[in-house]
Amino acid sequence: MNPDASTIAAGAPIEVDLTPVAEGQDIKVFWRGKPIYISHRTKKQIDDARAVPVSSLPDPQTDQARVKEGHDQWLVVIGICTHLGCIPIAHEGAYDGFFCPCHGSVYDTSGRIRQGPAPANLPIPPYAFVSDSKIKIG
Repeated sequence: MNPDASTIAAGAPIEVDLTPVAEGQDIKVFWRGKPIYISHRTKKQIDDARAVPVSSLPDPQTDQARVKEGHDQWLVVIGICTHLGCIPIAHEGAYDGFFCPCHGSVYDTSGRIRQGPAPANLPIPPYAFVSDSKIKIG
């Protein structure tokens, strides 16, 4: 009784099992036709993101505001550059986050814009943990 492909494309929620995603790994899934990056962040990636002075960011937002409480290791972002809608590459750039090769926007491990022409952080889709190892997006 799963929804058909057209229903999913129109925006039906999707569930993603996080069990196979190793620490330090990213996966990409699609929701509403958009790429969603799910990053299983390492302690170092989390610590690096939280060490950044929020006042130094072009679009100030704490790392804690971009993840779900109690699930700090999981970052879920819409993988569309906020500059011109290109698809950034995960684990690239000066901050080990995301890099958009089209115009040079660089995001950190929290998906926050750090360098380049992008005006805003990578957006966070609506999602919730349905268990410790599964999320529902949408």
